[in-house]
Amino acid sequence: MTILITGATGTIGSSLVQQLASQHVAVNALTRDPSKAKFPSGVTAVKGDMLDVESMRKALQGVSTLFLLNAVSTQELTEAVLTLNLARDAGIERLVYFSVFNAEPFTDVPHFTSKYAVERMIAQAGIPATILRPNCFMQNDAAYFKDALMGPGLYPFPIGDKGVSMVDVRDIGEIAAQAVLKRERSSQALPNEIINLTGPDALTGPSIAKIWSATLNKQVTYTGSDTASFEARLAQHAPSWMAMDMRLMLDRFCSDGMAATSADLDKMTKLLGRRPRSYADFAAEMKAQWEA
Repeated sequence: MTILITGATGTIGSSLVQQLASQHVAVNALTRDPSKAKFPSGVTAVKGDMLDVESMRKALQGVSTLFLLNAVSTQELTEAVLTLNLARDAGIERLVYFSVFNAEPFTDVPHFTSKYAVERMIAQAGIPATILRPNCFMQNDAAYFKDALMGPGLYPFPIGDKGVSMVDVRDIGEIAAQAVLKRERSSQALPNEIINLTGPDALTGPSIAKIWSATLNKQVTYTGSDTASFEARLAQHAPSWMAMDMRLMLDRFCSDGMAATSADLDKMTKLLGRRPRSYADFAAEMKAQWEA
């Protein structure tokens, strides 16, 4: 019995690998270059590229449970569909797929639509799977907006005022590990399941600025919901298709929000054995790290 983790070097994949390794679970981690990979003890680096069919055929040999995560890219849908076909050919009947919250209704956002198309393939192919649908990551704010927060005191992410239930990636890692192990350790194929991964609060641009103001002991200002300007700034550092994809997502945040339901939160709390981490606690941790 073998677990294969794709996307193993990214934010979520590395969190999942660490979670499984801490439980002394042996896993294979897919990477394009095993010689450069740094994984915990008990994790085997396996060479593979989702657009290289033969490398994936080899990587999927003997695999019993597949955790499928592939990054947002222009090839995202092709990568996932090819990999799922190869997994089906290999007889894999245990799958955890990393999708996105609101995958179905946000049809005008390219990476949401790609992930929902993969969900449809999983359903139509009859592959037993757990679908994980994460909300926006709290950690993205620390990665991209630290200088703006710590310097001029600005929160420049135009998420609007409808509410987005951001989630801590550590909570995602915990539940992803549970989902993988639940399927791996089952003696038979389990029913399909969808889990929305969210934080406890429907956050807005102004409410996040207020949290940072209290945390940093200074005035932090939300710069507003001008998504077009955000796209223009992002396009200076990222491909134009990605900048537009992110702007279309933010447009939906502003028009519809991406707030969790009470049922989502209850399920998260049950799976974690506690309430999901709050944004205020996350901000306090970041402040301590930044000032250390």
